[in-house]
Amino acid sequence: MSFNGLSSVNVELTSRCNKSCAMCGRRKHERDDPNVLNTYGDMSFSMVEYIASQLPDGITTQLHSNGEPTLYPRLGDAIHLFSRQGCLVSFDTNGKLLVEKASEIIDNVDTIAISVIQNDPEKDEQLRVIKEFLHIKGNRKPLVVIRLNGEQDETPYKNLGVTIAKRVLHHPMGSYEYSRDVTVPETGVCMDLLHRLSIDRFGNVSLCVRYDPNGDGIIGNVLTEKLDEIWNGKVRAEIIRNHLCGNRGFWKICSTCDFWGLPTGW
Repeated sequence: MSFNGLSSVNVELTSRCNKSCAMCGRRKHERDDPNVLNTYGDMSFSMVEYIASQLPDGITTQLHSNGEPTLYPRLGDAIHLFSRQGCLVSFDTNGKLLVEKASEIIDNVDTIAISVIQNDPEKDEQLRVIKEFLHIKGNRKPLVVIRLNGEQDETPYKNLGVTIAKRVLHHPMGSYEYSRDVTVPETGVCMDLLHRLSIDRFGNVSLCVRYDPNGDGIIGNVLTEKLDEIWNGKVRAEIIRNHLCGNRGFWKICSTCDFWGLPTGW
């Protein structure tokens, strides 16, 4: 198998979520179309095993995409599947179940990012849970990153001994209408396109984790193709070729996206 350039893979263990954030595209989408609710669920563990068996050593595996990973019934088992020589296992979380799932996370996951949302009415309770989790964890892994989404007071997090990452907000339905100019790489090509794969709970493979309710970014499926075949396939090669020609609009999901694979802080 050849995965030249691949550095990070997102595996959507679950698309379910236990929070309703104002900035979430899925919540807006489900308000507009109640049928969206019927698509939420978990990736089968056999598919998780199948994906893990194909991934190379030495990459970052992020066990999330559009759902809350701590809701996955076999979170600890999934984490162990991706823990191998030279690999980094990570996930983003709203933090609500960190204490409940502490035994599965601590000493097993390398890093977690806890998303703090601008104007979140549950922010005080979230901070309480974060402090309790950090107390239980002590000096053991994971490394904890507090991701502040939107402009907000970082004072409550400064003395927690954690890393703080600031992120500008974009439109709920996609990566556009950012509150400030985004970071653009000197190569002029989206870094996600060059270095990332994302796999949803149905096995659909995309080149990024942008919100994609219509599946416009899907380039293959692990049930019909090997991951390395998708990574090295004609579809991805054609997208890259067009990006190199300055034609981001060639691939539909890229045509409405302002993100270049490099997060921007506020």
